[in-house]
Amino acid sequence: MKLNSLFENAPDLEIQGLMSDSRKKRPNSIFFCVKGMMNDGHRFISQAIKNGAVCIVYSDPLEEMDPSVTYIRVKDVVKVYNQVADIFYNSPSKKMVIFGVTGTNGKSSVTNLIKNLLNEKVPTGYIGTISIEYGTVKLPPLLTTPEIDDLHGILHDMVEAGMKACTLEVSSIGIEQHRIDSIKFDVGVFTNLTHDHLDYHGTMENYFAAKKSFFDHLPEEAIAITNADDPYGLAIVEDCKCKVLTYGINKPADYQAVDIQLQKDKTVFTLKCIDKEYRVETNLVALFNIYNLLAAISALHSKGIPIESFLMKLNHFDQIEGRMERIDVGQPFNVIVDFAHTPDGIKQVMEYAARITPKENRIIAVFGSAGKRDFKKRPIFGEIADKYCDMIILTEDDPRDENVYDIAQEIAEGIKKTNYIIIERRFDAIRQAIEMANEDDTILILGKGDEIFIYGEFGREPYLGDHRIAKEMIKKYYFGEGEENEIE
Repeated sequence: MKLNSLFENAPDLEIQGLMSDSRKKRPNSIFFCVKGMMNDGHRFISQAIKNGAVCIVYSDPLEEMDPSVTYIRVKDVVKVYNQVADIFYNSPSKKMVIFGVTGTNGKSSVTNLIKNLLNEKVPTGYIGTISIEYGTVKLPPLLTTPEIDDLHGILHDMVEAGMKACTLEVSSIGIEQHRIDSIKFDVGVFTNLTHDHLDYHGTMENYFAAKKSFFDHLPEEAIAITNADDPYGLAIVEDCKCKVLTYGINKPADYQAVDIQLQKDKTVFTLKCIDKEYRVETNLVALFNIYNLLAAISALHSKGIPIESFLMKLNHFDQIEGRMERIDVGQPFNVIVDFAHTPDGIKQVMEYAARITPKENRIIAVFGSAGKRDFKKRPIFGEIADKYCDMIILTEDDPRDENVYDIAQEIAEGIKKTNYIIIERRFDAIRQAIEMANEDDTILILGKGDEIFIYGEFGREPYLGDHRIAKEMIKKYYFGEGEENEIE
């Protein structure tokens, strides 16, 4: 694409890529001097030029300019970056139905539920915390909501691959950093808002404001769908220009689940939708998953997909790895792996465990808290586990350059009555939980989900994944299969 087709009065220069990370090698690219929390792109112009930038889009005065490079000064670099990315990639979000899902918990589950239900009717992609998927392509995740250039590039590739729809996890940080400003959303879904990311946003008010701005900017022809039971659910859509629909359990809603029967391996409920009722049976478990399912159903139905057309599919969802994933290799106790890493997420999983575990049996929890992130929630984790669990094993969870034992001690400040131990290596913590479990006990392995890495002192380090380790530990230490050091 020619630079003069992107900027008026620019030279007739061939542009092959966009970037805001000066470390990436992008020949014949435009470098956008984006200002972040820690770094300012203006400081890395020379590195960007060495890595292929032939045009610099900037806002602050520059002391030096390379005569072989084109410089374009603008008032708002990020705004222009969004506009250029949309044009450069030929407006891919306008060529698909885009479902954006935001909230503290449930984004991955709702986006995957929508994708799995819709993909049988029209080719549908997914971008989020778990992966990037479309057609036969499955790529490792980037950020929950990727950077501007990455996001538009992925959507462009989806269009080229024949996708007609895409489900996108929309994070509060992605919203705040304007990564989605030039994405045309057809449906916006709100799941819930609880304590998280306060190290970034500072207060719940700021966190709420970031989420709300997503709905404030939905186009008039879009549809906003919100959780009527969440304390923030109605407030978050009160300034929407578009149509608003609600879902819930406790309060009347456009899509409401009533007569809910929560069981160990399935859930049955009645779905009340406008003037119709449907009996729903699903292999999804736990109350929070019913909220996730309601969100997905309402999103699809709002775009004209008949509920009857996917009702039978609700019986047998494939497990989403690391999201309330039941690990079952024949052992007589429950093992659940979940990504829960917020106070509300952990509470919801533990409430479910309390419901399915006989009173004479134990709930054993394995979890930690991320290093260099939201320190305030650590003792809250301890308080929640203290209420629901019979044994707590505190361990590593992306410690970065913090000491795992110190993090665990901060969590333990909230534990007053329940026995706990600290096992710093996560692998060993999971092994200990498996070895101490008795018949009908429940083991909860929380925080990492399906992630196959841990952020340690020197960056991202490989990790087998909680779900894989749990399976192998059960085989090895409960059933006595395999060699002693087979998976270490």
